[in-house]
Amino acid sequence: MPTLRSRPARYGVFFATYFYQGLIAGFSLTALANHLAGQGVSATEVGVHFAVAGLPWTVQPILWGPLVDRASGAAMGRRRVWSVLAVLGCHAALCGLLLVPNEAALGPLGLVFLGHSLFAALLDTACDRMVMDHVPEGELGRMSACTRAGFVTGTSLSAGLFGWMLAAYGFTVSVRWLLAAGVAASLPVLLVREGPGDALVSLARRGREAAEALPFGRFLRRLALGLRRPSALRLIALCVSIDGALALFEVPFSVDLVQAQGWDAAGLSRLQAGLALAGGTLGALGIGLWCDRSGPLPALRTLFLASAAAFAVTAGLIAAGLAGPAGPVILGLTSVLPGLLVVALVPALMRASRGRAGAATEFEVFMAVMNLGSVAGGAASGLVARILPLSAVAGLAALVLLASAALVRRPGLIVPKDAARDGPDGS
Repeated sequence: MPTLRSRPARYGVFFATYFYQGLIAGFSLTALANHLAGQGVSATEVGVHFAVAGLPWTVQPILWGPLVDRASGAAMGRRRVWSVLAVLGCHAALCGLLLVPNEAALGPLGLVFLGHSLFAALLDTACDRMVMDHVPEGELGRMSACTRAGFVTGTSLSAGLFGWMLAAYGFTVSVRWLLAAGVAASLPVLLVREGPGDALVSLARRGREAAEALPFGRFLRRLALGLRRPSALRLIALCVSIDGALALFEVPFSVDLVQAQGWDAAGLSRLQAGLALAGGTLGALGIGLWCDRSGPLPALRTLFLASAAAFAVTAGLIAAGLAGPAGPVILGLTSVLPGLLVVALVPALMRASRGRAGAATEFEVFMAVMNLGSVAGGAASGLVARILPLSAVAGLAALVLLASAALVRRPGLIVPKDAARDGPDGS
């Protein structure tokens, strides 16, 4: 049986894991959100739908980081046992969609996706820690590209397919196909072992390894010291501001295209899917190779500057009254380049976290504040859209991205002088 010590198996498992996450995200956050907008649901209500589904990701480090970081003694593998349990929990939660009468029941929908996100956050945490455990440092950029490609491929296929299916066949049929696709996509996670001596399925423990876990109090002290260092605080500020600014623009612009510019919701989903697929596959691979060759910071600086310019152009196009005719251009400018930022940002954050007692927890703190920014931006987008014109929101995003480019020029952002390591394994 293959294990994560095999390079092809590693890439296959992590691609599949993020492909699965993309399937659910493409359905809930793109196809379903656009479908709701097409039925006249307001930007505020769609933004709340985004926010509810994203809440568990904002507390991911508290919920799951210490559990995964301190894991030891599982016969199925130190981290894999949690990924398998998480996948099973995800499937169980999604089955709740079969009990939701229709897509207009926003309350029950939000609760189902909230439950799914709880387990998906655990899956994400376990897989991130397995990346740190099993992927050599010189391959982090390519692995980031692999996971990004998996996510955007899943998102793109899901958004395009289910955007059409929701319009053609309705909510119940779409949900059944989503469940079947999700089970198929999760099979590599369930079938590939972490190490050669690990059991494929077992809840037993290896008793002699259980005592090796770092005491919880000591773990928290080390984690707190790591997150208080200046470079970590700068990274936290960077992460929360990026996704917050992008979400402030993304939600109201999509709603505006459907409700004010007369776009078809399914057509919008297909266009968003195609743009994400183009940027997240070939584009992601190029950025990943660049990061492995030159380090992530040069790629990050370039992408921040290019994204800031893209949003500045977008602000000009909207201010000129061209939001409808130039919609495809605007979607390309505001989705492809910012989407590639994650490919360069992930290896940077992993290098900043690796080797610490709470490596997964610290990394998930960075990712959680990105999700917090996205959730806050999505929730506030309806209110902001009533106060500011879309051109001003795009200009605000450009300023945030420009400031981010200046921040990553600071020396010592990734491996700073204040980063005392905890040892090779960190625990």
